[in-house]
Amino acid sequence: MKLSGAEIVMECLLREGVDVIFGYPGGAILPTYDAMTKYPQIHHVLVRHEQGACHMADGYARATGRVGVAVATSGPGATNLVTGIATAMMDSSPIVCITGQVPRGTIGTDAFQETDVTGVTLPITKHNYLVMDTHELPYIIREAFYIARTGRPGPVLIDIPKDVQNEVIEFVYPEGEIRLPGYRPPQHAAEDDIAAALDLINKAQRPIILAGHGITMSGAASELRELAERAQIPVTLTLLGKGAMPESHPLTVGMMGMHGNAPSNYAIQESDLIIALGMRFDDRVTGNLKTYAPNAKKIHVDIDPSEINKNVRVDVGIAGDVRTVLTQLIPGVKSTQHPEWLNRIRDWHEDSSERDIINRDIKESLLGAQVINDLWKFTGGNAVTVSDVGQHQMLEAQYYPHQRPASMITSGGLGTMGFGLPAAMGAKFGKPDEEVWAIVGDGGFQMTLCELATLRQENLKVNIAIINNSFLGMVRQWQELFYEQRYHATPMFSPDFCKLAEAYGIPSRRVTTREEIEEAVKFAREEEGPVLIEFVVQKEEMIYPMVPAGADLHNMVRRPKPEEE
Repeated sequence: MKLSGAEIVMECLLREGVDVIFGYPGGAILPTYDAMTKYPQIHHVLVRHEQGACHMADGYARATGRVGVAVATSGPGATNLVTGIATAMMDSSPIVCITGQVPRGTIGTDAFQETDVTGVTLPITKHNYLVMDTHELPYIIREAFYIARTGRPGPVLIDIPKDVQNEVIEFVYPEGEIRLPGYRPPQHAAEDDIAAALDLINKAQRPIILAGHGITMSGAASELRELAERAQIPVTLTLLGKGAMPESHPLTVGMMGMHGNAPSNYAIQESDLIIALGMRFDDRVTGNLKTYAPNAKKIHVDIDPSEINKNVRVDVGIAGDVRTVLTQLIPGVKSTQHPEWLNRIRDWHEDSSERDIINRDIKESLLGAQVINDLWKFTGGNAVTVSDVGQHQMLEAQYYPHQRPASMITSGGLGTMGFGLPAAMGAKFGKPDEEVWAIVGDGGFQMTLCELATLRQENLKVNIAIINNSFLGMVRQWQELFYEQRYHATPMFSPDFCKLAEAYGIPSRRVTTREEIEEAVKFAREEEGPVLIEFVVQKEEMIYPMVPAGADLHNMVRRPKPEEE
């Protein structure tokens, strides 16, 4: 059948199983928007800024494991996607971005709204394309989706000139297996590597598992749990690994790293074996590399071979799919007990509990920790939470325990403020039957609050919790600790968020005391459409523990015990 390039785009998206796309129209992508009218099976979400489209596609991808799709026009439309693309790249999120481009004959002439978007995005995409032959378009779209979702997932961009979208050709959908020269994502581990890893695991006295985002992306949560239970190995989690192991499980130690809990960091430093699964030894996880886990042998399993020995030298490096490798490993793992090791970790937990502010009766002002802990309590711990970046993000990680994969979504590697609200909307489109909360700060929320209009237009049931401390909280914390409390450019004026919500037709509440939290959460959950709750919290709340940048992982700044204050 004969189709225009724009119709080919839509036809291929439909065949890839796409049910929703997030975008903003403009001249160079208009033929594709016109073609959308012939494909009502695919719902288009009109965002208010292209960055929001990218974050929505990202949130959709993380919540579902499927490829999210964002669409923008050329020039500023395309460059407005950049922050969202970089966010997806850093966190290995599978999205495909489709952008319009000026006609082929005017490329390179500085035509109106021309930008070399493939050049701009080359460092922050897994791959990108400029389509110069309409006949190649269906193959490129199939390849783009394949590349985005296989191996280590990531963003792919397709830049399509306007005349390619308009050109009519005979369309034949490319069937068959996709094979790309030089692209063979590893799956299985070599038998020698499995044997070497098993030897270390079965001899270890103080082993610990470091579980990352790769566990969720490979669907390896049950295999992780089987390994941990079989050999009684405690499990620590990266920020993006939260939910890979139920946090209520007795072997789950908690989140590691800069704002991880003390037992996790101490356990890593005193372990004799680290089993790193689907994580990349980010600097926020390791602290000072020279003193990181000094007495531990190290096993590292990752789908991306370039991550092996990149930051931390390991004894056994396995490039492969985490789930596949675990299925190879588990039969050879001996049933073992490590009572002394687990008891030592329990002692650290008791010490941390004595220091934890959530266990103190503080009523002078509302704490962000109290808000997150009560939100967990009053949602039954079952919500999908999508966090922005800042103090509230770390509070969410510390005080909202997650029991299942993909139930905590946030920007980890890039730390993108403004991610929370649009990503929560994408997650809700992907999982319409889930309870979704966007947990945002007063700073990051204002970066993408224009998407409140999209939220209202779609009448999407996303609840928004604004943790308002009138500061750029995490930066302020650094200023307090390391810059002698010189709070320059961190105090923040904000609008009346409840009146703002009212302007968008969104019901809202303001909470200033802990006693009001339960009723506010109940109100939000019972409303049919979106709800905004502003929690006015203590201005100078601190997030503990904290490993200063570049410090040894065990040298945490910790909250004093009550008797030490």
